[in-house]
Amino acid sequence: MIEIVQSTIDRRQVVDSVAGPGSGAIVTFDGTVRDNARGKPVTHLYYDAYSEMAIKELQKIHHQAMQRWPLNEMSIVHRIGRMEIGESSVFVAVSSAHRGDAFEACRFAIDTLKTTVPIWKKEHYQDGEVWIEGYDQ
Repeated sequence: MIEIVQSTIDRRQVVDSVAGPGSGAIVTFDGTVRDNARGKPVTHLYYDAYSEMAIKELQKIHHQAMQRWPLNEMSIVHRIGRMEIGESSVFVAVSSAHRGDAFEACRFAIDTLKTTVPIWKKEHYQDGEVWIEGYDQ
């Protein structure tokens, strides 16, 4: 499951997409919208993407992770559009026989996504808005 979506991420569906009888570990990363950034209160976020290229880059991350670690499966779903505080903007799920591989691959996926996938974040504040260069960590 490699997707760019415009509606709420179904976290259970993403986890189910990587589950299986050979999986001793399922590790997830749930990137949620927080209420502050750069010392300012955030009212909401907006994500935009070059979706066609973003999907290709997400598939590349998936392929690299599957080659590097003995994984059973990996799913990555990123949401675009307006998101409110507490909502999931990105969800990664990784399954493997052992937890170490799943943890490492999950971290690789989110860290690589933030630096290579053409998805842009705009933070909205009570007194304005700003596009975030490099989509912060």
